[in-house]
Amino acid sequence: MLRQRTIQQIVKTTGIGLHSGTRVVLSLRPAAPDTGIVFRRIDCVPPVDLPVSAMAIGDTRMASTLQVGDVKVSTIEHLMSACAGLGIDNLHVDITAEEIPIMDGSASSFVFLLQSAGIEEQSRAKKFIRVRKPVEIRVPGRAGPDDDAWVRLDPFFGFRLDFSIDFKHPAIDATGQRHSIDFAETSYVKDIARARTFGFMHEAEALRSMGLARGGSFDNTIVMDEYRILNGEGLRDSAEFVKHKILDAIGDLYVVGHPLIGAYSAHKSGHAMNNQLLRALLADEAAYEFVTFDDEAKAPRAFTFGLVSEPEPA
Repeated sequence: MLRQRTIQQIVKTTGIGLHSGTRVVLSLRPAAPDTGIVFRRIDCVPPVDLPVSAMAIGDTRMASTLQVGDVKVSTIEHLMSACAGLGIDNLHVDITAEEIPIMDGSASSFVFLLQSAGIEEQSRAKKFIRVRKPVEIRVPGRAGPDDDAWVRLDPFFGFRLDFSIDFKHPAIDATGQRHSIDFAETSYVKDIARARTFGFMHEAEALRSMGLARGGSFDNTIVMDEYRILNGEGLRDSAEFVKHKILDAIGDLYVVGHPLIGAYSAHKSGHAMNNQLLRALLADEAAYEFVTFDDEAKAPRAFTFGLVSEPEPA
C-alpha cells in the first residue's frame, strides 16, 4: 500500500518573512493520519489553526496566503512545495508571525528541515486526486492570443509539469525560458528544490509601499537591475528562473490537500491563476476523482521515485 507520511519529531528554525521583514520562529510537528497540513498562528490568543485548502487561499499578490477570518499565513508556497516534493501528507506548522520565513528563497531549507525530522510512513493509504478531464484558466494578453497567460491540468498517469515564462528581460532571456519535468524520471530534490525566487530593483520601492518585499535581500532573492543579475554568485542553474516558477506551482497545487495525478502546463501563470485552476477543478465533479493504491507497484512512479527522493550526499 502507498501510505501517508508525516515527520518523526519536532524541528524548528528561525528566519524573516520576505514581504513583512518580520522575524518568525517556525516549528514543524508530526500529525496523525488524515490530518492534512495545518498551519497554526501561535502568536494569536488563543492560537488559530489554518488548515490548508484551495478555498482558504485569499491574497495571491506575490505569494499564496491562507486566511481564516482575519487571521492569515502568507508565503506558504515554498514550504508546501517541499512537502509535496517529499510526499508529506500530514504536518502541523506552528509560526510566531503572519509569514513563513523565506530562508534562502528556495525550498531547499525546508527540504533539509523535513529530512532532519525524519520521514515516517503511517498506517493509512495516501489519497490522491486524479484529473479526469482537462481544466484550463486563460487570461487574454494585450498583444493578442499568442500573448495570453494560461494554466491547464490534463489527465496523465503521474505528475508532470511544463512551464514557460516571458519576462522580456535580458538576464532572464539569456536563460532557459521553458522547462518540463516528469517526476517519474527525475527527483524534486535534485532538479527543482534549490531554485530561488527573483525580483527587480526597479520594483522594490513600489512593492515596499504596498507592504511587500520588506525582507528581500541578496541572501534570499535573485536580484536584477534593468540589464543583469546583481548577485555576485550568479545563478545556481541555467534555468533557475523557470524552475522557481515550477517550484511555486508545485506548492500552489498542493494546497488542494492531496497529491495530484495529472499533467500541469502553464505560460506566464502565477499564484492567482494556479489557485483559480484548483477551484475550477473542484467545481466540476466530473473533472476529478479520489484514488488510493493498495498495491504500490500499481501507483504512478512519480510518487514512489521523484517526489520522495532523499537528498544527495553533500
